[in-house]
This record gives sequence, C-alpha cells and structure tokens, in this order.
Amino acid sequence: MQLYGALLLLPAALLLTAFAYLPTVTTVINSLFLPGFRGAPTEFVGLENYQVLFDDPTFWKVARNNLIYAIGTIPTSIALALGMALFVNGKLRGRGFVRMAYFTPTILPMIAAANIWMFFYAPQIGLFNSLLGALGMPGVNWLGDPGVALGSVIVMSVWKEAGFL
Repeated sequence: MQLYGALLLLPAALLLTAFAYLPTVTTVINSLFLPGFRGAPTEFVGLENYQVLFDDPTFWKVARNNLIYAIGTIPTSIALALGMALFVNGKLRGRGFVRMAYFTPTILPMIAAANIWMFFYAPQIGLFNSLLGALGMPGVNWLGDPGVALGSVIVMSVWKEAGFL
C-alpha cells in the first residue's frame, strides 16, 4: 500500500525537483563563482559575491521595497478576501453576480489590469486626479513619484488578487 502511494507521488516529486529544487541548488552553486567572459574560465570566489551584494545600497533598497510590498499586500488581501467571503456567504440577492464581480479582477490578464489602472493613475487625464481636481486638490503622479508609486502598485495588486484568496 505504501508503494502505491509513493508511485502516485512520484510524478509530482520529479516535477518539483526538476523545476524548483534543482534550479535553486544550481543557482546557489553558481553564485559562488565569478563568470568567465569571452571564453575565460569561471573563477571560484566563495562568499565574495554575497559580500559585494550586502555592501550595495541598491540591494537594501530593493529588499526594503519587497518587504513593504509583501507586508502591504498579503495581510490586506487576506483580510479583504475574508470580508468579501463572509459578505457573499449570507443571504444576499444577486449573490452569484457579486461573486462574479469579486473574482473578475483575478481572471483578468495582468496586461488588462495594468491598462485599467493606468487609466486611473494617468497624471493628466487619470480618474483619481480628476476626482482630486473636482475637490480642488492638486493631482499626483501616482506611478512617477517615488513616495507614492509603491503604494499605488500595492493597491492595484490587492484589487487584482483579493478575489482569489
């Protein structure tokens, strides 16, 4: 009986090894070498590549942005998805339509979602800046201002993925 279970798991284990574990191990091994250029052999440098990486301020900025993105999207998406699920779980007229509306952003291709949000975020003609202008407030360059761009991308990501969770 255990052999039968192992045989059923074998294809998934092989695919996981071939496409996840093996590339990870290969990448770690390659990171210990300096690539040779124009036919020169590779040179073993050990952890020197990691030292250069950790000394680079751009790496730390990217790591910080990734952490902010993860903290901004994951808990927010989970909380929003839970709230939406509880809302449509009760007796609600048009429940099927509401469920479809929740899930529609998830099935949109990313390029379509990006185009929709570009219309919202466009500096001169965007929906958000038009609303701000109607309230007498100045417009914002949502994707061009470094102080606002990451938050704008987080909002778009949460909108796109909340229905999936």
